[in-house]
Amino acid sequence: QVQLVESGGGSVQAGGSLRLSCAATGDTDQRDCMAWFRQAPGKEREGVAMRSLLSGPSYASASVKDRFTISQDNAKNTMYLQMNNLKVEDTAMYYCARSSRSCRETFRQAEFRYWGQGTQVTVSS
Repeated sequence: QVQLVESGGGSVQAGGSLRLSCAATGDTDQRDCMAWFRQAPGKEREGVAMRSLLSGPSYASASVKDRFTISQDNAKNTMYLQMNNLKVEDTAMYYCARSSRSCRETFRQAEFRYWGQGTQVTVSS
């Protein structure tokens, strides 16, 4: 069984930075896609960024691509989301997710079988 554990969330002022981590344990394959989703109150869950633990292309939503960077540490089986220049509208619960296939160019929630418990990010003005 794959287990995903997020960490690194918290409260920060607008313009600040946070780095989220997602540690994967269990029967994982480094070819599988790992992604970050987020959900704010009253809004649908949306994809933020994704990539395989193997070296390859990464994908990010238009709203964050110039500010957020996704990376990985294969030895630690961990994915990171570096969030810079945070905005109030970035406030949401951030979830780590893992698929059983390589990443597509679009976010498809149904393809992500494993999910973490979420970590809260709150950005204040």
